Amino acid sequence: MSEGAVRLAAVVAVPVWAAPVAPDATAVAAATRLRDQAVASDTGYRLLESLTTEVGQRLAGTEAEARGRDWAVKKMQALGFANVRVEEFKVPLWVRGVETAEVTAPTPQRLVVTALGHSGATPAAGIEAEVVRFASFDDLVAAPAGSLTGKIAFLDHYMQPTQDGSSYGAFGAVRFVGPSIAASKGAIGVVIRSLGTNDARVAHTGVTDWENALPAVPVTGGSKVVGAKMAPIPAGALSVPDGDLMRQLFARGGPVRMKLVLTPAFKGDGVSGNVIGEIPGRSAPDEIVLIGGHLDSWDLGTGAVDDGAGVVIAMAAAKLIKTQAQQGPRRTVRVVLFGAEEIGGMGGDDYGKRHGTEKHVLAMESDFGADRIWKITSHVAETGIPTVRAMQRVLAPLGINPTTDNANGGGSDLGPLGPTLPTLRLHQDGTHYFDLHHTPDDTFDKVDPAQLAQNVAAYAVTAWLAADSDVAFGPAPALKQGH
Repeated sequence: MSEGAVRLAAVVAVPVWAAPVAPDATAVAAATRLRDQAVASDTGYRLLESLTTEVGQRLAGTEAEARGRDWAVKKMQALGFANVRVEEFKVPLWVRGVETAEVTAPTPQRLVVTALGHSGATPAAGIEAEVVRFASFDDLVAAPAGSLTGKIAFLDHYMQPTQDGSSYGAFGAVRFVGPSIAASKGAIGVVIRSLGTNDARVAHTGVTDWENALPAVPVTGGSKVVGAKMAPIPAGALSVPDGDLMRQLFARGGPVRMKLVLTPAFKGDGVSGNVIGEIPGRSAPDEIVLIGGHLDSWDLGTGAVDDGAGVVIAMAAAKLIKTQAQQGPRRTVRVVLFGAEEIGGMGGDDYGKRHGTEKHVLAMESDFGADRIWKITSHVAETGIPTVRAMQRVLAPLGINPTTDNANGGGSDLGPLGPTLPTLRLHQDGTHYFDLHHTPDDTFDKVDPAQLAQNVAAYAVTAWLAADSDVAFGPAPALKQGH
């Protein structure tokens, strides 16, 4: 999922044709065959088993992420992709250390904690201080300057499951910029109730941002806060049950004290990179249909759901398209496995800088797990609408709802390609996504093979109908803020 990185706006050059034209019966028949082949195939599932077993976690900038890139290159070559390459870039290298937390008063209680990405460190012996609870992000924003001097802030919230994942956007500011705001008010440490919807006693990590010029963050009531550059302080996430425990302790009145030990470290620059492979177009190879996911993951689990699933969905869909048309579809299908998404969308930024002026006629990114896709939305020009409707009709037997929503942008790594980039969004059911998100429980066994195959089918159908056509999907109308 996007972590609020500042995006590069690049020019997207796309051809423009006149009247909307629907795909012909031959193209639809081929898409239908692809759908049925994908549902019966286990290519994606086998790739995911390989990635999570042979590589495992892939923290950005580390040797583990580099092993993931090596794996991706070998698999793409074995699948018959052309122009397979890695485009490297530098990222800040951050690694976690010792992680413990305990309430020392009024009642000693051990807590489950994990450091947020880019957290600062406590001394080796830790810090101990009074805790101040904030029931919401708004309450933290309203706290007077200096009111947290010498104290640990506990940032609480009431995130609940939603099918579309909108609760993450609503409550994400607690993690994205909450620690920097607490630091600006004098806090020496921060713990948050994990951005999760599970009741398991595991903590959810995720990056927090200390940089200048942070994006404006919506707050309840419509106000906005812009973060300032702060020196990183120790910032951790408590498991959801431990967040509840903290809430219960405060409900009883009296001061609460905590000892916190977090010893992550910044190790200078690391190397990340995007892995790219293509099914070259037979007659319009310069026109690109992009499908992808992000290859990096957090380091607590094996990154099966976030975003190993997205990686293998794109790879398996492209393989099916290659099998469908040995000479390639009309346009090039480009698979992009983005690096360093979790720490600020740096792979998307790098891709935008290198490729922003190329002819991206349509783009899709899978980065919301592997549960069943339940609807398809778009962000395309009017000329592309008939083809989107044809895609929806082919996908309807998979239980994917057609919609008329044409103002729903693509994934976070696609943002640097500009606001008029034509995109499709294939919406996975997110009801349980945040049970696993950024936790040790993000492992291969959580992925259902039939649901993963349904995802592959949806990406294969949509990418094929876009690539084996001359339909103009863009430029798409500029999206309003928030999409």
